[in-house]
Amino acid sequence: MSKTDYYETLGVGRDADKAQLKSAYRKLAMKYHPDRNAGDAEAEKKFKEISEAYDVLKDEQKRAAYDRFGHEAFESGGPGQSAGGGFGFGSGGFADIFDEMFGDFMGGGRGQRAQGGADLRYDLSISLEEAFAGKTAQVRVPSTVSCDDCEGSGAAAGSSPTTCSTCQGRGRVRAQQGFFTIERTCPSCRGVGQTIENPCKSCDGSGRVHREKTLQVNIPAGVEDGTRIRLAGEGDAGLRGAPPGDLYIFLSVTPHRIFKRDGADIYCRVPIPMTTATLGGSVEVPVIDGSRAKITLPQGTQTAQQFRLRGKGMQVMRSNSRGDMYVEVNVETPVNLTSRQKELLREFEEEGKGRKTNPQHEGFFDRVKEFWEGLTD
Repeated sequence: MSKTDYYETLGVGRDADKAQLKSAYRKLAMKYHPDRNAGDAEAEKKFKEISEAYDVLKDEQKRAAYDRFGHEAFESGGPGQSAGGGFGFGSGGFADIFDEMFGDFMGGGRGQRAQGGADLRYDLSISLEEAFAGKTAQVRVPSTVSCDDCEGSGAAAGSSPTTCSTCQGRGRVRAQQGFFTIERTCPSCRGVGQTIENPCKSCDGSGRVHREKTLQVNIPAGVEDGTRIRLAGEGDAGLRGAPPGDLYIFLSVTPHRIFKRDGADIYCRVPIPMTTATLGGSVEVPVIDGSRAKITLPQGTQTAQQFRLRGKGMQVMRSNSRGDMYVEVNVETPVNLTSRQKELLREFEEEGKGRKTNPQHEGFFDRVKEFWEGLTD
C-alpha cells in the first residue's frame, strides 16, 4: 500500500520552511497524541505518520533525498537508507522529536538545569508620614547564603564535584514505558548533573548555609499600601552555586489617627465650634508634610461641608506633584452649658421664630408633613 505524501500528511506545501513544518507538526501532534485519544488505534496510527513525516522533512539531507526519490529513499536499499533501516522510535527518531517539541511542557529540555534559590517575602509596615516622604529602611532577613568555606560548590577544600554517573551530567534520566519515553529529574544528583564525593562539612554538600542578613531597602516617596519592592538576587542561595532567588518586600501602611488616604488625596475631618460655624471664622489644620494650613469658614457652615486644599495631599510616586487635601468639618454641639448659656440659647431660639435660621431642619419637616398628609388622603 502506497504511503501518503509527507507534505500532505503535515498539511504544508513543498516550499514550507522549518518554522512552518514545526508549527504544523506541533498542531497535529497535540491533536492526535495518544494521551488525548486513549484506545483510539486510528489516532495512534495518525500520530506515527505525522511523526515520521516530520522526522524526514525537518532534516535537510533527508528532505533533499525525499524530494528527489520519494518514499523509496528510505526503503530497504534505497538511496537515503541509513544503517539499521527505515524510520525508528529510538535515538534520532520519535523520542528526539517529542523531546524537541514538547520538552518544555513535560519538564524536559536538553542539558542540565541547576536548582535556583527560592524567592523570599518580607512584610514591612510603615507610617503614612513615611509613605509620604519615603525612607531608607533596614531589614533583617533569615535566608540561606552561599557557603564561604566551599565557595558554594558543596565540595570540601581540595576536592571538586564530579559528573553524575547516573545521568552523565544531563541532570535528567529517561525511562521507556511502552510506547513512550518518560523523562524525569535524576534521583542521584537531583538535577544538578554533578555529585559530591567529599562534601563540605560546613554546608553538608549543599553549597549554602542558613544566615540572617541585614539589607537596606529604599522606599520611594508616595508608595501605597500593598506596594511590592523587588531586591534581585537577595533571596535564598541556589543549590551548589546555582543563581539565588529574589527578595520581595511587601509594604503595608498603618492607619493614621488624623488622616485618611485615597490614592494621592488626603482626607481630614475637623470638629469646629457651633459659634464658628454660625458666625464664620477660620480654623488651622495639620498637613501630612508637617506644616499647617488655615481654612476660612463662611457664615452658616454646615456639618460634612468640604474644603479643598490644592497640592497638600500625598506625594505622587516618581513625580514632583502632590494630590489634594480635603477638610471635612463637623459642627460640634456644645455640652456642659452654664445656666446663663442655656438662657442665651433660649433667647436665641425665641428671636429666631418665624425666620428660616435652620433651612435644612425646616425643609425636612416640610417634606415630612407633606408625606403624612399624603397618607391620610
